[in-house]
Amino acid sequence: MVILHGLFGSAANWRRIADALAHRWQVFSIDLPNHGNSSWTNDMSYPAQAKTLARFISDHVPNNPLVIGHSMGGKVAMALALEGGIPLTGLVVVDIAPVTYPHSHRSLVASMKALDLAALRSRRDAEQALESDMPDKALRQFLLQNLRNVDGGLHWRINLDVIHRQMAVLTGFDIAPGHSDIPALFVYGTQSDYVTPQLTPQIMGRFPKAHLRAIQDAGHWLHTEKPGALIDAFTDFAETAGD
Repeated sequence: MVILHGLFGSAANWRRIADALAHRWQVFSIDLPNHGNSSWTNDMSYPAQAKTLARFISDHVPNNPLVIGHSMGGKVAMALALEGGIPLTGLVVVDIAPVTYPHSHRSLVASMKALDLAALRSRRDAEQALESDMPDKALRQFLLQNLRNVDGGLHWRINLDVIHRQMAVLTGFDIAPGHSDIPALFVYGTQSDYVTPQLTPQIMGRFPKAHLRAIQDAGHWLHTEKPGALIDAFTDFAETAGD
């Protein structure tokens, strides 16, 4: 299994789920470009990210993996499946669809970029500085996982400049028309607006063999809100995807 995190995230956010799945499968949880410990790049288009993922799978992952992607990572996974070239056992997409969204996170990026890191001594200082712009404490703490103390100073480990500049690319889905017959599972939270009944035709048009599975009382962050239900969904699908 290969697990892909979402925007502003990292492989570390999925450690609990990766550890649970590792009891039965070999699991690779990776940092996507401009995130975590991965290198920075000026191109965050989905074809470019899918190409990076394809190289990683070719170099490190044996057999035909099951690829799991959340949010932005789900779009990278879909792009890989639609563009072909890498044989996959299956695809699991978590709370995202192959469409362009009106959501924009530019205001979050702008707030992070506006922090005077030289004047801050700790992540706690940064959290206090962001409180007026981001009243949601859980959101602040999630974003500030990307703040690291390096050589006595605070630095972002995500490429805020490129993410801000290419936000329209990230909220879009710049993949040529076409479909994939790879077995696919689309898991979504019933309290999220990223996957709705209105988007089912677009999902099925791209992935005719897809199944949709709802997780009750969950929003967009299913891996933190309902990890057990998400693990069950992954396990059920993985046991049948290769049939």
